[in-house]
Amino acid sequence: MKILGIGNAIVDVICKVDEDFLVKNKLTKSTMKLIFDENEFKNLLKDLKIEKTVSGGSVANSIVGLSQLGNKVGFIGKICDDNFGDKYEVGLKNENVEYFYKKKKEELPTGTCLILVTPDSERTMCTFLGTAGKINENDLDLDAIRKSEIILLEGYLWDEGDPKKAFDKAIQNANKVAMSLSDQFCVDRHKKHFLDLVKNKLDITFANEQEIMSLLDTKNFEEVKNFGKNLGKTIVVTRGEKGALVINGDNTVECDIKKNLQIVDLTGAGDLFAAGFLHGYINNMTLKESLSKGTEMSSKVIQQIGARL
Repeated sequence: MKILGIGNAIVDVICKVDEDFLVKNKLTKSTMKLIFDENEFKNLLKDLKIEKTVSGGSVANSIVGLSQLGNKVGFIGKICDDNFGDKYEVGLKNENVEYFYKKKKEELPTGTCLILVTPDSERTMCTFLGTAGKINENDLDLDAIRKSEIILLEGYLWDEGDPKKAFDKAIQNANKVAMSLSDQFCVDRHKKHFLDLVKNKLDITFANEQEIMSLLDTKNFEEVKNFGKNLGKTIVVTRGEKGALVINGDNTVECDIKKNLQIVDLTGAGDLFAAGFLHGYINNMTLKESLSKGTEMSSKVIQQIGARL
C-alpha cells in the first residue's frame, strides 16, 4: 500500500447559496463550523437545493485523488450502518480505494458536511460529524497501517479523548506520517497539540498560509520559512495567488499558480493539492515536480463543482 488515509468519513452535501444565507445563519464565510446538534443541521439543510452528494472528508478526497493518479491506496474512517454509510462505502470502492473498516449500527448516524458555495466560489462548511468523530483505537487496522509507506491524517479528526488516542496509535505504528492542518479553526482550537505534532511526530505537514502563520503566532511569512528550515522535516504551504512552496531543511522550492482559470468552486483545492504532492513524493519525483503536480491537481478541481475529479 502506497498511502493509507485515516480521516473523518463524511458525506459531502453541496449547495449554492447567496451571501445573505450566511449572514442570516450567522456563518463566517470560508470557515468550517462544527455543528453538534443534529436538528440544527437539519434546519440549515431544509430550505436548500442540493447540487450534489459525494463520499467526502478531507483525507478521503486526497486518497481518491491519489487513486485516480494510479496509486494503490486505502482509507480508514468510521461510518454507521445506515443509508449514508452504504453510499459512503460504495463511493470509495467505486474509486478503487480499499476501505479498511467494517460498519455496524452506531448511536450516531454517518457524518455529513454541508458545503455552501457563494457566488465568489468560496466555500463555507457546516459539519455534523456524527459517528465519524467517535473514531477510537479499536477502529484502526494496524496491519494496514504498518504495511503502508505513508499514512495521511487530517487536523479535522484530532480531538481530545478517543480520536487523540487513535491518532497516537496510528502514528506509533506508521512508517511515515503526513498530516494536513485542515483549517484555521482547528489550529486555533488545538494549537499546542498541533505544534507538538509538527515538531515531533510528522514527516510532512500540509498547511495554507493562514493556518501555518496562526500555528506559529506570526504575521511575518519569513518566520515560517525560518521555522521550516530549522525543523528538518517537510512543510508544504499553499499561498493562494502567491503559489505554493515546500521547505525541507535548507531546501526551499516555490511554484506559481496556474493562470486564467475559470474558478467555479474552491472545495477540495487543498485536498487535491496534497494528493498531487504526495503522488510526486512517493513516486520519487523532485520537490519541484511534486509541487507542480499538486498545483495541477488543485487547479483542475477548482474549475468544477465538488472535491473530486
